[in-house]
Amino acid sequence: MMRSLFSGVSGLKNHQTRMDVIGNNISNVNTYGFKTSRVTFQDMLSQTLSGAAKPEENVGGVNPKQVGLGMTIASIDRIFTQGSIQTTGNQTDLAISGDGFFMVSNGDKNFFTRAGTFSLDRDGNLVNPANGLKVQGWVAERNEEGEMILNSKGTPQDVVVPIYSKVEAKETTVVKYKCNLDSKKPVLPENATPKMIASAAVTTNIDVYDNLGNPHRMTLNLWHTGVNEWTASASMSDANGPVTLDIPGMEGANQENSSSKMILRFSPDGRLIAANDEGTADGINQGNIFANLNYRIDGDPNVRNIRLDLGKSGLVEGITQFSSPSTTKAVEQDGYSMGYMEGFNIDNSGVITGVYSNGVKQAIGQVSMAVFTNPGGLTAVGENLFEVSNNSGLANIGEANQGGRGKIVAGALEMSNVDLSDQFTDMIITQRGFQANSRTITTSDQMLQELINLKR
Repeated sequence: MMRSLFSGVSGLKNHQTRMDVIGNNISNVNTYGFKTSRVTFQDMLSQTLSGAAKPEENVGGVNPKQVGLGMTIASIDRIFTQGSIQTTGNQTDLAISGDGFFMVSNGDKNFFTRAGTFSLDRDGNLVNPANGLKVQGWVAERNEEGEMILNSKGTPQDVVVPIYSKVEAKETTVVKYKCNLDSKKPVLPENATPKMIASAAVTTNIDVYDNLGNPHRMTLNLWHTGVNEWTASASMSDANGPVTLDIPGMEGANQENSSSKMILRFSPDGRLIAANDEGTADGINQGNIFANLNYRIDGDPNVRNIRLDLGKSGLVEGITQFSSPSTTKAVEQDGYSMGYMEGFNIDNSGVITGVYSNGVKQAIGQVSMAVFTNPGGLTAVGENLFEVSNNSGLANIGEANQGGRGKIVAGALEMSNVDLSDQFTDMIITQRGFQANSRTITTSDQMLQELINLKR
């Protein structure tokens, strides 16, 4: 008679625990990044009244007689299904679409979270404003070529967004040319006057920058001087002295052999095949065809150099010569003046790109992401945070949108995955289970009362 009482008590206690979990789910229905939990039950040990008997020659087998001793909680599982994405418009709000966690740190210990409610502190650190934990990732570093490089294979560190910081001026080192020279342009004689050249030349301009970030207008004039042959000369505004062109020879660039003009040669089908210095043996007839433009500026005795990329020999890229209107122009140069960082954006892989007042955009950092073999094994420690446990596996840290990690959605947050209809249904079922177990106890009590009344 006592077994049913204890079974009822175990049912009451464990249904109460299930109700606690349901209540916690409902209370966090609007918590960003929250993941719902569920409770599963299992029966407890059973008392064997008689064991099983195997079949004999004259009689069959007998099943065991067992009385269960109640129930207990089998597990409390956290369900890591995707929550809906809500747009916020705040560029530091980050949501994860797919698997993974953001990694944050207090300097001594790392935590993991799905809630990307981040902001910048006064030092530019990307942090969780609720607790000050710093978002982990990688900060871009400048390499020998002056490019900002992200090393996502390195150890994650605090992500810093240096808003309103300066980017130093960069001298123009490369100018790229593309498009076409019209083969129908009139051929000019070798002794053509500057006036004749000016009227027939194809002229292209582009602003380039010196080492202080001062802009200079670079002009390249090209005119038809023979069958499948064009001559080019260059000029530079504010240049101190002549502007020369040098086609590297067998021993590389040689400023002593620099010329004021260069000769471009094309195949009969309009492809650039070679370039030479005028009056020298220096030339290129295979691979990348380029010329070095040399100039000086006031206040700097050093010769400045710009590489003019003209195309690849024998290919239809860079400068060509077809029977179409001349459209040759400088399409790209890599220099810029000093600028201030005015804003930033974050892409799907977590790369933070700074936008500067001089039009430059460059990577300044990247938010890291972690995945686990068993995310359900993580230990919740409050404040939307998890930490590694013995059964979660170690964090596999890397770039978002790679290696099974989800992509990052900037300007949005992940809502809770709590489904209220499921929770209310579970609440009713849990209430009925609790009520039924209470009836087991009261009924057992009435039976005990009847037993006591036998002696009257």
